[in-house]
Amino acid sequence: MRPHRLLPRLIAALALAGAALAVSAADDATSPTLRKIRDTGLITLGYRDASVPFSYLDAKRRPVGYSLDLCHHVVAAVRQRLKLPDLEVRHMLVSSATRFPLVANGTVDIECGVTTNTAERQRSVAFSLTTFVAASRLLVREDSSISSIEDLREQPVASTLATTSIQFLHQLNQSRQLEMRILAGLDDVEGMRMVLNGRAVAYAMDDVLLYSMKATHPAAASLRIAPLALTTEPYALVLRKDDPAFKQLVDGVLARLYRSGEIETLYQRWFEQPIEPRGITLKMPMSEALRRVIRQPTDTADAAAYQ
Repeated sequence: MRPHRLLPRLIAALALAGAALAVSAADDATSPTLRKIRDTGLITLGYRDASVPFSYLDAKRRPVGYSLDLCHHVVAAVRQRLKLPDLEVRHMLVSSATRFPLVANGTVDIECGVTTNTAERQRSVAFSLTTFVAASRLLVREDSSISSIEDLREQPVASTLATTSIQFLHQLNQSRQLEMRILAGLDDVEGMRMVLNGRAVAYAMDDVLLYSMKATHPAAASLRIAPLALTTEPYALVLRKDDPAFKQLVDGVLARLYRSGEIETLYQRWFEQPIEPRGITLKMPMSEALRRVIRQPTDTADAAAYQ
């Protein structure tokens, strides 16, 4: 091909590249989260201290886990996008009660924990593409005969404050008129103790968290997980609401992990191999529901879409 025929194509390519850079710069300027990160040179990740294997503290009291790994991939993309190779990363402990206010008011940029995407929660925060699909189940004593919802009638049942599991228990109690006495614990360990000491006949929580408790707490050996599934729980990273440019960046990072197959390696690391601090293995193969999400990424809160 003659050189002079290359010139128009080169000019067009440069124009497209310039337009892409202009759009990227415009997105950075209109994104409250990216603007804050650029101005402060700091990104804040919210983490949980005992939600194995998603977000917890290792033996050196460092936040680690599947959700943290996903967030660190986002941090790498933010560094590149804003041209901030020395971007500082701050980890901030959050709880079930504080995670949404801290994201909504801009204190936390991404919550990297075990948070279910629901339509109600979308009123105050935004969610990334789904990163995991769990089911809420019941932790009961080994000798318990509980196998159905009806078995919970007039019984004390525990869950954790400000979670979808406890919300479901209240809805179930009202719709089925079960007259359960619902007890709210601060975290999974307190809920497990309620079952162990007889204060509650069951503890309702996401199955993956129940499996991790059984694997990490010696006292949980006398407990079992009832097969009854109460709800479907699509987990996602929590973002500031009304910041589509930042959500697009986060979703782009996750989509690339899904397309490349790197998500398989991350999943195996945290769910199928020994993890710190005690070298336990959850032995949880990837569910078909999550495989569908990886093939066709979605951020829907509709539980039916995952069944």
